Amino acid sequence: MTPVVSFTGFLAAFAWLSLSNALYFHIGETEKKCFIEEIPDETMVIGKYRTQLWDKQTGSFLPSTPGLGMHVEIRDPETKIILSRQYGSEGRFTFTSHTPGEHQICLHSNSTKMALFAGGKLRVHLDIQVGEHTNNYPEIAAKDKLTELQLRVRQLLDQIEQIQKEQNYQRYREERFRMTSESTNQRVLWWSIAQTLILIIIGIWQMRHLKSFFEAKKLV
Repeated sequence: MTPVVSFTGFLAAFAWLSLSNALYFHIGETEKKCFIEEIPDETMVIGKYRTQLWDKQTGSFLPSTPGLGMHVEIRDPETKIILSRQYGSEGRFTFTSHTPGEHQICLHSNSTKMALFAGGKLRVHLDIQVGEHTNNYPEIAAKDKLTELQLRVRQLLDQIEQIQKEQNYQRYREERFRMTSESTNQRVLWWSIAQTLILIIIGIWQMRHLKSFFEAKKLV
């Protein structure tokens, strides 16, 4: 059965897909920055970054020297390393998710090898593209000789495919949440039963103890 995408779900997912993941951040000499990206399974992710080094003389960030590099490490939801590589001061990394969930993207510099960076700040511009945003449509159009209409149809098909992946991921999250809730409810139920049994056993023991005490004192 072919999955049906509702119009409301299409708009919501399209708005999510249209968001830009570009940002910049500052890191120190030995600092490591990590980001969490929720990614459906079998989805391509492309990350691009460039670095700028703080210059005390000009009081601004300038392009980094070629010797200053960045180490990129990516872990899947099961904390398995799927990418660990040293890049230059400007680079591009690519990976494909095989497990849906939260992927951890970490970056840190090789600044300990650079005397120029000692005690300074590094600004990193990072742009993460997920799913159909990783496609270079002008290049695809030129390679496959597509008209503007054909290219637009290709873009819409890729967007719908990514929306379906996102919806499948949301169903996966809902299923995991339901299983966690059922497991928690079952544990609470068994804990309540155990508490009730303990109270009954303590009550019986107290009654027998009081009976023995009264018999010993010849009160009954």
